[in-house]
Formats: sequence, structure tokens, C-alpha cells
Amino acid sequence: MREEVTQRLRNSLETQGLDVLVALSPENVAYTAGFVIPSQPLMRWRHAAVLIGADGREGILSIDMEETTVRAAAPDTELRVWREFVDAPMDVLAEMLRDWGLARGRIGIELGFLPAGDFARLQELLPDAAFSAVDDLLTRSRQVKTPGEIELLGRLARISDTAIRDALSSVSAGDSEMDIAAALTRSVYEQGAQQFKLMIVATGERSELPNVGPTSRILTPGDICRVEIFSVIDGYHAGVCRTAVVGEAPPIAERIYANLVECKHAVFDAIRPGASTRGVYETYRETFNALKMPAISFVAHSIGVNLHEPVYFGPHSDHVVEENMVLGMEPLVYRSGHGFGMQIKDMIAVEAGGARLLSDVTDTDALFRIEA
Repeated sequence: MREEVTQRLRNSLETQGLDVLVALSPENVAYTAGFVIPSQPLMRWRHAAVLIGADGREGILSIDMEETTVRAAAPDTELRVWREFVDAPMDVLAEMLRDWGLARGRIGIELGFLPAGDFARLQELLPDAAFSAVDDLLTRSRQVKTPGEIELLGRLARISDTAIRDALSSVSAGDSEMDIAAALTRSVYEQGAQQFKLMIVATGERSELPNVGPTSRILTPGDICRVEIFSVIDGYHAGVCRTAVVGEAPPIAERIYANLVECKHAVFDAIRPGASTRGVYETYRETFNALKMPAISFVAHSIGVNLHEPVYFGPHSDHVVEENMVLGMEPLVYRSGHGFGMQIKDMIAVEAGGARLLSDVTDTDALFRIEA
């Protein structure tokens, strides 16, 4: 179990007047346990849970298929197993809560994840318990990272950054988007990532499309190339995006990219403890608006066990930036009006004196050049 995280949540239980927290989503199971139960994110009905008691007790609920994996990762944590095709997971969870003396307890649970039918079953089995949603509590807890989380996200940021650099360096005009993807995949795994998510390889006219994977499209001189990947370890993600050009860039591309670089530095300098998220976004727009192009509705967001997490740095909400947040910062333009999109996405950590760049492998002040 991730001790710093579980202790933080235990403190929140006391504040909220709850006896136990039940984390159910794959993201929050990974957040609290410190590892992924592999088949849980793949099959929604394979319920898993982490239980954190206000009294210090901790436990995990898992399907029998994953018992050996969970015992290897958390040998000292109480484990309750439900048998696929035999047991109903909510029945076993209710039994575990009763065994903890919580048949009449105040139970905090992820109601935003749990299917309505399963929640109804849990209420039927524990009619005297009081259930409260803890989705917001978990989201708030995840916004400020522990030292261990920051170290892991920094490692992942460098893996993603290095993989993109290696992939772009390995291709030239005449190669395909699939060749970039193959090099990306190899580099991510060679560096120790367990998996990756949302690989974006978008070249030429496809670089205007926000979230597309690789195709057989062939690179040609003058192509703008957007490449992004989220490397993953123990459920944590680090997304990095780089923009490259095959050979020489059109002058308009150079002008747009120079603006995004200016935006990048302005936003980076504005992010510090106590800053306003909306204010940071307004700083971004002050520079970006010179392009007279459609702007993204946020320029940064928290990141961790989800690709995107609150808080968002945009015009529709306002939050105070806190020390030890980790953010994805991404000045970009998809619809430039010139047949291409461009993006710079970095991982940054918020420290007492300001922002610290985690994805520090590639110099993004100039377009990356792919051999024509």
C-alpha cells in the first residue's frame, strides 16, 4: 500500500466523520494500493477495492484470477478474494465490511464509479450502514502529489520525452507514421515503462486531428508531425508531445511555433504556489491571441493516475496552484487554417519557488528536424 497516500486519506476520513473509505475505480485502486490489478481496467465487472479504515486497518478485495498478483504486490495487506462465476463481488465486500464491524458504519465509497445495480445490492446487504460519496475527496487528495509520486512522474516524463526524440531521430522522408510508432513503442519498453496509453502520431494534414494513432501515411518534405505518448508505470501516466518538421518548415509554421514557444515560457513562469489557474490561462491567451487562431479551452491540467485530472487551467473555473502539484502543460493549435497543427506538451512539478520541468530531455525552443 502507498503509505503516504493512505495516511492522507485516513486524515480526511476523520475530518469527514467516516469509518472507512472504499476505493473502487482502477485509478483509485492504483492510487491507494500502489499497483494496478491488471484485469480490473480491462473488464469493468472484475471488481476490485481498497479499504482504508479510520482505525488504521487496510484491506484489498480482488477477483480470484488476480489473487497471486495482489499477494505478491501487497503481502502484508489483508486480502479478501471473490470467486469468478461463483461469488457476487458486492456480497464479499459487504461481508468484509461486516467483519470489520461496520454493518452500521459510515462508509465512504466511490459512487461515481460503482454501477447502480451493484450499489443497490450493497445497500440491501448493509441496510443499517450510511453511505457517502468520496469521489471528490479522492480527487482532491490526488491533486497534491507525494515525493514518491513526483519521482515516479519525473521518471515517466523522461521516458516519454526520450521515446519521442528517439522515434523522430530514427525516421526520414519516405518512412511512415507506423515506423515512428514502432520506434516509440520499442523505446518506451526499453526504458522500463510497463505500458503506454494514447499514442498520437499525426503527420501532415493529420496533425490537425487531436487524438489519432499512426497510419501508413508516408512522410514527405515539409510535413509537420505531432507525436505524443503517455508512458505508464503502476497506473501513473506522463504525457509528452513534440512537434517536428520533415526538412524545412514553411515560414507560417515557424511563426506559429515561435508563438507556442513564447506561450510555453510565459505559462511556465506564471505557474507557482498561490497563482490562479484562470490567471495562468489568461497569461497564455495574452500571447497566443496574436495568432488569431482558435484557442484550446485549457493550457494545463493535473495528471497522475488519469491522463487528465482536475485542476484545469482555463476560463471556466479558478483554483489556487499548490506546491507539489504535477501538471501537463500544453500550448497548442490544432486548427491553424494552414493544413497542420502544432503542440508542445511538457510535464512540470510545482515547487516552492515556481515550476520545475520534468520532461527535460528535448530542447523544444526550436522545431525538431526530421531528415528530408
